[in-house]
Formats: sequence, C-alpha cells, structure tokens
Amino acid sequence: MARKSGGEPEKDNSERWLLTYSDLITLLMIFFVVMYSMSKVDADKFQAMAESLSITLGGASTAQVEIGTSPAGPNLIETYPTKTPEPSGDTLEEGKGAGTGNADIENMTIESIKQKLDKFAFDNQIETKLVSSIEERGLVISIQDTLLFESGSAVITPRAREILEKINNVLASAPNYIKVEGHTDDLPINTDRFPSNWELSVLRATNVLHIMQERIPAEQLSATGYGEFRPVTTNDNEINRARNRRVDLVILRSKYDLTEPGQSLEADPTSGTPPTPSNNQ
Repeated sequence: MARKSGGEPEKDNSERWLLTYSDLITLLMIFFVVMYSMSKVDADKFQAMAESLSITLGGASTAQVEIGTSPAGPNLIETYPTKTPEPSGDTLEEGKGAGTGNADIENMTIESIKQKLDKFAFDNQIETKLVSSIEERGLVISIQDTLLFESGSAVITPRAREILEKINNVLASAPNYIKVEGHTDDLPINTDRFPSNWELSVLRATNVLHIMQERIPAEQLSATGYGEFRPVTTNDNEINRARNRRVDLVILRSKYDLTEPGQSLEADPTSGTPPTPSNNQ
C-alpha cells in the first residue's frame, strides 16, 4: 500500500460511495412511507364531509341522508338506513332530514340557521337586538324585549309579529325541540296583571310561543319564565338591564331529545323512525 511522505499509510476511500447510497435509499424509503400514509383517506370522514358540503350548498346528500318534507320528528339531523334523498322546498332545506349522532352535520346545520338569522338581523338593522349564539345545548336566539313589547307589557307589537314570522320561516324546517324562555331585569313590577317579574316573563314567553305555533308543531315547543333570575350580565346600569330583558329561543341539539318529558328511553336507534316529541308546553 502506498504511503505518504510522512510515513503514514494512505486510507482506501474506494467504498465511500456506499455511505451516500445507503443514505439515499433511507431517505427514499422515508419519503414513500410518508406519501403512503398521506394517501390513506378515512372513508367515513370523507363521506361525512361530502354530505355536509352537499347539504350546506343546498343540494341533495351524497349518501343516506333524507331531506324530509315536514317538520315532524325531534332531530335537526336524522339518519335513515335505506331511504334516498328527497328534495325540500322549505326555507331551510339543510335543516330537514339528517342523522342522529352525526355531530358534524348537525353543527353545519346549526351554523347555517345562525347565518340566516344573522343576515336577517343585519338587513333589518336590528343586529344589536336580535343576537344568535351557539352554545352546548344548541342555538340560542336572544331577542331584546324592546323589539317585541312595550315597557311593562306582554302584548306583542305588530312589528314584532312580522319579525317572529320571519324567524318562523327559518326555524319551521328544523324539527328539533324549541324552548321559549322569558327573562326580565331585576327592577320589581307589581300590577294587577303582573304581581311579579315571574308572571311577566312567563306570559311574554307564552305569547311568543303562540306565534311560533302558527308554523311549528306545538309538540316541539315549550315556554318558560325565569323572571330576573337568569341574567346574562349584571343589572348595575340601564344598558345591562336592557340586555337582561329578553326572550330566548333555544333550538336544542338532538342529543338532548331523551331528556324531554315523554321521550322513550328504549327507542330503537336502528328502526329508522325518530321518536315522536311530546307536548311539553
């Protein structure tokens, strides 16, 4: 073997290319493993996404989601195992039909209702008095009392009736339970008609319910009065008191159906027939 002038043997570098080759092979293997893992699509998630997009865009579902033609049944989204889609002519097509337990589609539908109501409020310049929000229990539509009633009164004004009828057009195609909740501020009231805020809040909620019943089946509706005891903010100034004086429309998520009175806890989830809501006014 040749030696350097300093007397040290010269190293043989003829196989150094093997190191580069092995590194290249390793990198290629990692690359193809990553590409393979990215190409694996979860079929169930893809199907749910496709159905959600189809419903949101106003088209028929791509799978087994039935678009109903009447607001009967308690679920915003109800799955039927073997039926094919049917078109709906209602204002809120995406609110009909659908599947129990399909949280993704239900959330899309709730969001769609919210967007329609927000647009209605904006177009009519009442966005500060008609506010919708998505909560754990469902969609809450909060309407300030000044949009519905005269001060200290439970009589719905003609303008308020028009607004409620517009809201009805959006909600009529969603067959979920709807709770109508009346609220007041903490200023006491004591008249022959309303001995306390309890009576005022209950009657206001009931009067709103009667208008909603013109488009929505009574078995889906209930009315509750909370008086001043469920405020959304403190009652320390007039602005906050105005926020507390409200009527809330709560569209309950389908997971709360079995907590409603009259619901059967033994309902067969595979029967394809949704439970019939009870009259819980």
